[in-house]
Amino acid sequence: MALVPGLNPNIRLVEPDPDELPPGEDIVVENAPEGADVEHLDDKGNVIQIEHDDGSITISLDGKPVEESADEDNAEWFGNIVDKIDEGELSRIADELIRGIGDDNDSRKDWIEDRAQGIKLLGLKIEVPGIGGSAEGAPVEGMNRVRHPLLLEAVLRFQANARSEMLPTDGPVKIRIDDNNGTHQTNQMADALEKDLNHYLTAIATEYYPDTDRMLLMLGFGGLSFKKVYFCPLRNRPVSESIDAEDLIVNAAATDIRSAKRATHRVMMRPSTVKRLQILGVYRDVQLSTPLPQDLDSAQREKKAQQGVEPEALNPEDRDREIFECYCELNIKGFEHKWKGKESGLEIPWRVTIDVSSKQILSVVRNYDEDTAELPEARPVFVPYMFVPGFGFYPIGLLHILGNTTNAITAAWRELLDAGMFANFPGFLFSDAGGRQNTNIFRVPPGGGALVKTGGMPLNQAIMPLPYKEPSGALMTLVDNIATTGSRLGGTSEQQVGEGRADAPVGTTLALIEQAQKILNSVHKRMHAAQAEEFQLLVKCFKENPKSFWQRNRKPAFAWDEKTFRDALDMYAQSLVPQADPNTASHTQRIIKVMALKQLQGMSPQLYDAKAVDTAALQALGWNNPEQFFVPPAAMNQPPPEVLKGIEEIKLKHSDQQIKREAMQMKGQADAAKLQLDQAKLQQDGQLGQAKLQIEASKPPTGLAPPEDKSQELALKAADIASKAKDVQFKQERALKEDENRDLERQAELQEANLRLVGDLMKTKASQSHATTEREAQHAHEKEIARMKPKAKSDG
Repeated sequence: MALVPGLNPNIRLVEPDPDELPPGEDIVVENAPEGADVEHLDDKGNVIQIEHDDGSITISLDGKPVEESADEDNAEWFGNIVDKIDEGELSRIADELIRGIGDDNDSRKDWIEDRAQGIKLLGLKIEVPGIGGSAEGAPVEGMNRVRHPLLLEAVLRFQANARSEMLPTDGPVKIRIDDNNGTHQTNQMADALEKDLNHYLTAIATEYYPDTDRMLLMLGFGGLSFKKVYFCPLRNRPVSESIDAEDLIVNAAATDIRSAKRATHRVMMRPSTVKRLQILGVYRDVQLSTPLPQDLDSAQREKKAQQGVEPEALNPEDRDREIFECYCELNIKGFEHKWKGKESGLEIPWRVTIDVSSKQILSVVRNYDEDTAELPEARPVFVPYMFVPGFGFYPIGLLHILGNTTNAITAAWRELLDAGMFANFPGFLFSDAGGRQNTNIFRVPPGGGALVKTGGMPLNQAIMPLPYKEPSGALMTLVDNIATTGSRLGGTSEQQVGEGRADAPVGTTLALIEQAQKILNSVHKRMHAAQAEEFQLLVKCFKENPKSFWQRNRKPAFAWDEKTFRDALDMYAQSLVPQADPNTASHTQRIIKVMALKQLQGMSPQLYDAKAVDTAALQALGWNNPEQFFVPPAAMNQPPPEVLKGIEEIKLKHSDQQIKREAMQMKGQADAAKLQLDQAKLQQDGQLGQAKLQIEASKPPTGLAPPEDKSQELALKAADIASKAKDVQFKQERALKEDENRDLERQAELQEANLRLVGDLMKTKASQSHATTEREAQHAHEKEIARMKPKAKSDG
């Protein structure tokens, strides 16, 4: 962006003394890349000596710099040439431009009048009911002058929504890099450029946010505002300031700002500011007359009336000077355009500054770059912000969309209020027989009375109230219908997206919001494109004045120098875009999109990175550092404590079942052994019984004397002894088995108790691990907050 004429870019730069660096400052020493030339600069930025990689040195023998600073070249090219132009030529230029500017202003009179009426429709001025008649819509005494806030509500809602999207707290700029093959160094430089540019717009150019906020109010109201990007000689840095559409005078026949023959910025400037610019050489140092009163148009008068301020200072010395800064095309004598060595008669772009009161030209500056001098092209300075493009130069705003609707509903409101008032406090007609009264105004207080002289006539015949009707129900319905239609058209209607089913699909909800905000979505996209153009002009201005980027930044994110900074701008200038999403016009839409993303993740979790999705969700909610909410990386892959507890419970249940199975198996073995012993005993009893039967069968019949033989008796006794021995053996074996079973049962009970103890220990360990994880996460969170606090202080 052009330097302001006559200003040396280093005129107000004061480099810090190395001996006075603040304690604790980090000093970064960078070595030149191997094989690169080393340049030595003088205090003006000119190259006076170059050391080459082969050991040779290039120096100047005539005392002139080897390479002159680009800032010096810009200062000379965009210098003020007013002193080089003949006085007669200056007078001709001044008269021609002032006459043309007047014609341009006259061409937009109707637009100015509509704007003045719209300011009045906002209803920002306190208006009491009409007294004695009034031209402001209350011709009868006591009539109401209230205004419906339909237009005001639409403007305020638009401003609030646009500010939250276009001016985020951490800065409005981001660098969008579509190349995935970038190196760590280039990515680091891009991050540093983005951070320092946001720091410039939020902490150094502190006027940017409030000025843009005010511009958004006027943009929603009138449909058009401008941003002017230039190098300010007083602040010695690039600025981007808003200009109200009323103060940028353009002929209504133009289609856009670039095709206009003239674009004149009307500036009200304090006399002291004009004098400062004359001292700096920006303006020509000539004697200026006392400022004349400004000829206010209807919109300017209405603005002052709404604020309740006097339109003009009473003391002439306190008046501001009206300055015209005209961007036009001229053929100036002595500076004619030449084509192939001959004058072509082509009018080329210039910037001419005129003091309106004295009609003196203060500066004449080229408004085209030196590399386009062959066929000059005007440099863009103004960025238009439009609400809805119109039929010509001036677009459509909420004033034009809701102006007539606000007028209609205001009239209906007043009729309803007046009807109610007159129905409650009606006027009346009275007979001339009772006319001998001190007054014809009767105001009877509650519980009071008034003396009326009727001349003997009945009171109800002497006085008749006027037949005022009550407020009409049909008119009330019409008012509601008009308000609903206007709210829907102006984008201020309440979106009933929460009605109906609670499990409504996210796509349906998003479609409802999209349908309700189609107009504002298109406006948001236009603002996004305009802000991107504004940042490109700001980058161009920084490229021409690089030192102003880091000279006020005490802790830049990168150790910038002129070459590194310009290389970074060449690399990333086209990637600088607004941080706002052009496809998301409100925070509600952003939240709905996050809900849709989470719903898709829940339907197909294997396709999504859960951490990336949650990071995007937290950023959409407004958290700049979502990492602070995540658990430490060591615990990130661990299952949650609830899952661990469930796993331990499953293990315990499995152990209990295993113990029960083993106990049942042991009991089954004991029962089988007992059954075998019972079968053996039965077998022995059977054998003993057979032996007894054999003995009984071998005895002689009764009455016969048996032979004297005792061998069988002895055999019987032996069998009985053997049976008893086996019985004893069986009892012993059974006792042994019972002892073994009791031992097995004790072992099983002991093993079950041990397993329960292990389970309790595992539960305790899991709860302790969960508590440890929570403490680690809390500790990490506290460390992150402690780390960010000094950073926030340093940024501040």
